[in-house]
Amino acid sequence: MTQIDRRTFLGAAAATAGAAVLGGPFAGLVANANAGRSQPAFRDLRPIEDARDGIVRLWLPEGFGYRSFHDTEGPVTLDDGTSLPGRHDGMAAFAGPNGHSILVRNHEVNGPGAPFGPTTPYDSMARGGTTTIEVTPTGEVVEAYTSLSGTQMNCAGGPMPWGSWITCEETVNGPDVGPDFTGVSNVPLTQPHGFIYDVPSNGVSSGTPITKAGRFAHESVSFDPQDGILYMTEDNFGFPSGFYRYIPPSNPMDTGQLEDGGKLQMLAVKGEPNIHLEARQDRRATYDIEWVDIDDPDPLFPYTPGVSAPTPNNDAIVYVGNQGFAKGGAYFSRLEGSSIENGVVYFCATQGGGPAEASFGPIGDGFGNGNGQIWAYHTRSGKLQLLYQSTGADNLDLPDNVTTSKRGTLILCEDGPVVNYLRGLTRGGQIFDIALNQLHNGITGATRFHEEFAGSTFSSDGETLFVNIQASAGISFAIWGPWETLGV
Repeated sequence: MTQIDRRTFLGAAAATAGAAVLGGPFAGLVANANAGRSQPAFRDLRPIEDARDGIVRLWLPEGFGYRSFHDTEGPVTLDDGTSLPGRHDGMAAFAGPNGHSILVRNHEVNGPGAPFGPTTPYDSMARGGTTTIEVTPTGEVVEAYTSLSGTQMNCAGGPMPWGSWITCEETVNGPDVGPDFTGVSNVPLTQPHGFIYDVPSNGVSSGTPITKAGRFAHESVSFDPQDGILYMTEDNFGFPSGFYRYIPPSNPMDTGQLEDGGKLQMLAVKGEPNIHLEARQDRRATYDIEWVDIDDPDPLFPYTPGVSAPTPNNDAIVYVGNQGFAKGGAYFSRLEGSSIENGVVYFCATQGGGPAEASFGPIGDGFGNGNGQIWAYHTRSGKLQLLYQSTGADNLDLPDNVTTSKRGTLILCEDGPVVNYLRGLTRGGQIFDIALNQLHNGITGATRFHEEFAGSTFSSDGETLFVNIQASAGISFAIWGPWETLGV
């Protein structure tokens, strides 16, 4: 989801071998390689005026409306006096008072600097974090405040059944690590980064990282309440990425919180160590999996305060993953958003589905040569299966965040280089369009169509879809309409 500064146009991405058709425990979401262009609402979008000011920012299906809010193209001040940061990213909605929703939203801000907000920051020189917003079903903001500060690159995360948002840092920056892809020094930082944090939906986070869940480029998390296990994706942009699980010392369903001190493991395919799952897959690709232990999940590298650390960022960012790969862990391409429903974790491999990579990085335009894959891991059977594989940018272009509607449709946020859609993936395996980014710069009029959708999440009643467009000038939307006509 990040590192867009490094991404180059992937116009030559190869076509894939068609989407998977599912059976057995995955029969609820069946992908058809010949889905074609007959899907509901594919390209059947029209310009719709924003209820906030009448400006067209999105194209939507007939009968839908929306309101934007927290548009940081201009200054926004929260109720706690915070100047709202941009780069709105992952987000979750919780039931609030009076039919309202409580949104906990990430801000994927990188680079050392003063933290935002009045809360006690985790790192007094880090600028990322989360904000919490009470909002009506039609996007009117009631209250907003800082709920976590002093973190970095808060990308995605996941909602927890005990009423929290787990937010993820997609970086391993810290005073013990050399400059990242931006080239900016990490010397001013006061804490290591690359962790996950619990943010209560009704208050302010303690800012305490869950260190044993790993120090790596975390993207998203999904929690299985039956097993009490947290499943996590890694977007290690220029390198292979892993799919992980964190087994806490106690089931959070019993304790009401996610505890530190548990075990971190990486997914491996039985009998096929280091399988290239970033590569184009056969239809109905299904694998039996096992888990390999990560022995040192939260490294701290040697450094001298005030001096640039000797450990290069590219070495630090692969340190945890390489432990899993050394034991046979599976190679994925840029694992980003995830969502869980009925014991199945759905997750996006953003650049998966093309020819296998010949290098293990760093790769400047990202590890993976395709336009995206959607995977499912069934927590009960221990099976991994491909749900969908993009046949090209026009079909599905670099899927990122994902959420599930009350009717079981997956909502996919695109992060492509030219123009971005919100897509639906139906239970029948059909890709269709839900929204098109038609943002323009309010001052210059320049198009902002390439800016990614992020943070898709439904209100608790399933009637309002909240979503962000992530950029330096981030913006949030509430979208409503006859979802049933789309099967959403």
